[in-house]
Amino acid sequence: MTAKVTVGLSQRIQLDWLERTAMLCASGANQEEIRQELDLFLQDKLSIGTTSTGQTNRRKAVTNLLKIWVSVPDSLVPFRNAGLLHLQRLPAEAHLPLHWGMTMAVYPFFYTIVENTGRLLKLQGTVAAAQVYRRVQEQLGERSTVARATRRVLRSLNDWAVLEDTAEKGIYRASPVNVIEDTQLRLWLIEAVLLASNAQSSPLRAASQTPALFPFSLQPLGLERTNPTRLEIAQQGLDEKVVMLR
Repeated sequence: MTAKVTVGLSQRIQLDWLERTAMLCASGANQEEIRQELDLFLQDKLSIGTTSTGQTNRRKAVTNLLKIWVSVPDSLVPFRNAGLLHLQRLPAEAHLPLHWGMTMAVYPFFYTIVENTGRLLKLQGTVAAAQVYRRVQEQLGERSTVARATRRVLRSLNDWAVLEDTAEKGIYRASPVNVIEDTQLRLWLIEAVLLASNAQSSPLRAASQTPALFPFSLQPLGLERTNPTRLEIAQQGLDEKVVMLR
């Protein structure tokens, strides 16, 4: 079993919530302003059950959203800031990879789930929620929080339209992949993979084709120097490139 990974994700998160959070952050609003805006924004979306339950659910969701885009660890601030720049220059329909990359980098638990999901999809063509949970349990241990959070993440992926329901309950297939041609965005996503997997370097092919990026297809990269401060690609041998965090 690997070292204990904090689950952290306590709510089923919608893509438009992440988009709202990121855009508020990009606008220059401070953390408290964003917290208040999100609490207002989610009032009619997370008010199921008693008043206290709705407030608790909103508080947990806001905490998750803030952690992904706003109150990131110091080590991830340059990566987050680059993500915000991409958010501002790319059209809204191209923002899914940005939310995916930030969630992976901030929550290694999310990375563990999507990596296992992508691996099973590649092997089988479909994936059962129970299979993902078993794989995650083998890596992180048998905890009730792991089971609940795994279900929440898989349903979020379904909401984000990267997984589709099949006729059989609890079994998903992958949606058509999103081809990413933008060089800077491809490099940023590969950086997200290294950060999420706690790796300083990786063969470029392995990082760009990792199962954790199963919703996306990254076009081949050369020896780009578009991100000289955080990422470097170097030739190793005749036909292998290595990507490294600086």
